[in-house]
Amino acid sequence: MDVQLLTFIIVGASFALYIAIAIWARAGSTQEFYVAGGGVHPIANGMATAADWMSAASFISMAGLISFMGYDGAVYLLGWTGGYVLLALCLAPYLRKFGKFTVPDFIGDRYYSQTARTVAVICAIFVCFTYVAGQMRGVGVVFSRFLEVDIVTGVVIGMAIVFFYTVLGGMKGITYTQVAQYCVLIFAYLVPAVFISILATGHVLPQTGFGASLADGSGVYLLDKLDGLSTQLGFNEYTSGTKGTFDVFCITAALMVGTAGLPHVIVRFFTVPKVRDARKSAGWALLFIAILYTTAPSIAAFARVNMIETINGPTVNEQVATGTPHSEAPSWITSWEKTGLISWDDKNQDGKMFYSGDERNEMHVDRDIIVMANPEIANLPAWVIALVAAGGIAAALSTSAGLLLVISTSVSHDLLKRNLMPNISDKKELFYARLAAGVAIVIAGYFGVNPPGFVAQVVAFAFGLAASSFFPVIILGIFMKRMNDKGAISGMLAGIGFTAAYIIYFKFVNPAANVAENWWFGVSPEGIGAIGMLVNFAVALLVFKMTKEAPQEIQQLVEDIRYPKGAGEATAH
Repeated sequence: MDVQLLTFIIVGASFALYIAIAIWARAGSTQEFYVAGGGVHPIANGMATAADWMSAASFISMAGLISFMGYDGAVYLLGWTGGYVLLALCLAPYLRKFGKFTVPDFIGDRYYSQTARTVAVICAIFVCFTYVAGQMRGVGVVFSRFLEVDIVTGVVIGMAIVFFYTVLGGMKGITYTQVAQYCVLIFAYLVPAVFISILATGHVLPQTGFGASLADGSGVYLLDKLDGLSTQLGFNEYTSGTKGTFDVFCITAALMVGTAGLPHVIVRFFTVPKVRDARKSAGWALLFIAILYTTAPSIAAFARVNMIETINGPTVNEQVATGTPHSEAPSWITSWEKTGLISWDDKNQDGKMFYSGDERNEMHVDRDIIVMANPEIANLPAWVIALVAAGGIAAALSTSAGLLLVISTSVSHDLLKRNLMPNISDKKELFYARLAAGVAIVIAGYFGVNPPGFVAQVVAFAFGLAASSFFPVIILGIFMKRMNDKGAISGMLAGIGFTAAYIIYFKFVNPAANVAENWWFGVSPEGIGAIGMLVNFAVALLVFKMTKEAPQEIQQLVEDIRYPKGAGEATAH
């Protein structure tokens, strides 16, 4: 049975499972649509949170970043993992105690201001659309290769599936669908990693194979070989970094605090019955996330070695071969060439492919294909290749659903119910939530067809925007009871405005200037969210000092959040 047929079968079966779960768990009220009725078990919520969290950026693109960037790619690993710990310890229990559906709901009530609520809604939609662009790009990458359809068609198929279980099931349907998606994506990620680790190093665990010697009897360690290949081919040494220390710090910080400000992750902690369950589900989610994140560096290293040797020919006596005839290229290269994500330019007209980091290079390899192509590069069985395709789609769709639900609830609950149309019925609010989700899916599909960058880069921008907008006002709202509405609103606008302007200038207005010597303080667009966060804090505190502090009843409310006496149920009002 060939790869395409197996992919249709496995992906089709996973889609059927997701749709069946959505029908079984369809939402009948706003309580179920927004927070799954508040009755999800902590372990199930941990799995759903992990799936919501581990997007196409984690599954498809993170190992690709580490594979191409080496040591520098570790900032994504450290930032995203550390950020989840920050979220679990500092924010989740307090927000759960507050008992609201959404982050804009918290900000609107905590800062006693409809203006603050509206600004938060705008920020949430801006962040989520930036993030979902990366997910739809991931869907397009998977479909374009494994189902042999163009990216537009692939994105449309993904949109249809997400639309069905998001609009029908809401958070209730999404939660149980994400439990299934976690099982699919983690199995799909681990199986090829274990296969390749055994073949390359003899170690069953990829995490130990990553630091082991090769199984060819040479006694050479995997990373030593990779360092040697990299330097011979004109790349930087794999285990050394090239980014400035301050930029590395800023990117890691932006990813960490951006994690803690992501509305689609925060809302997951409203779906459990008690504050104690929020803490438990955070712990379970961290365990489920760690399984994938500790595996990513080994996949990156294995794929890098295999890719170099497949394109350039096997190394002999530690000397890099002169290339492989394109006419004899393995099937994975010709298959990915059809998608446009791999291309060959025969510069010296010798008919051979050659991959390097200098002027000799003839190959363009998109970093987003590394995980998806890894089983093919290593000549693993066809069913493993099809399984990875299903895992990549599961990762992209699970996060897309969470993001689209945030957009939906931000419009229907925070903008309409709590602001513009306070007297609408529960049924009418549910209708507007589904309508908003449908419109959001169409816009997300456009970004999937016309993405502003590769998956993990686009997602990094979303984290920077979340770091510069939500994180400071949430932290100040919990831990500084006197912080007022004017400070919060000014901080959000200044933080996200500065960060968005910086990213837009260097990525879209003047991309030619996007080099380290032109960056402010040497901070890249991926890391500027950390500076935007500081701008937010500074403006918020400055405006607070010049204006009246929060009313006494709000300060008492904050006291109740910080020192919870009971669990509290998530409520609409």
